[in-house]
Amino acid sequence: MEINGKKFRMIFDYHTHTTFSHGKGSIEDNVRAAAGRGLKGIAITDHGPGHLTYGVKRKDFPVMRKEVDRLKALYPEIEIFLGVEANIISVGNHLDVREEELPYFDFLIAGYHYGIPHGYCVGNWLDAHGLFPDSRGRALLRLNTEMTVRALYENDLKILTHPGDKGRFDIREIAKACEETDTLMEINTRHCHLTEEEIRIAAKADVKFVVSSDAHSPNRVGDFKSGVERALRAGLDPERIVNVEEL
Repeated sequence: MEINGKKFRMIFDYHTHTTFSHGKGSIEDNVRAAAGRGLKGIAITDHGPGHLTYGVKRKDFPVMRKEVDRLKALYPEIEIFLGVEANIISVGNHLDVREEELPYFDFLIAGYHYGIPHGYCVGNWLDAHGLFPDSRGRALLRLNTEMTVRALYENDLKILTHPGDKGRFDIREIAKACEETDTLMEINTRHCHLTEEEIRIAAKADVKFVVSSDAHSPNRVGDFKSGVERALRAGLDPERIVNVEEL
């Protein structure tokens, strides 16, 4: 794909959703779409089970594991992984995935979402809609950043998804934690985060980035153009994006 006069391709897409949470396609639909677009790898990463309305059911983890393992034999041309987009919360290990559930997954990714108990969701929603005084907003900045940083240090995360979305976050402090934990920072093509300014801030740390489709339907699997465009506008060296290759 040509972007700003240069040709790029996406190598893998490690953030996609299926009907096991609130996506529109099956696991095989996403895999077929990724293989058809020439990707070398795809991960199925449905929303963590703590979400009140569309989180994956815990009982489905073994079902999903079995399906991913079945598809590996059918689609040998592409690597297929099972993960979960865990929800960052303020208690416990700061994720909504339990330790005994970890063996089901090849890796974890995690991000902040509304609709999660113990996540300051009501306050963040009110703040986003201008219904909180700035002093409360500054308090949320501290709390949101603290729970995100703790989630990074207390868990082995491959990707921090759409950092900065749905609340106030100190991207500089979070980028430092991603550097120290070797966690990829996501440039999401479904959400506007990381924004251009957030990319500039994060890039000051020694971190790597990943562009993700965050596909909720198979036709968006492998979508990366807007993420690369945003990164280039921010002045990011594309070599720091681990899943995009310049041709």
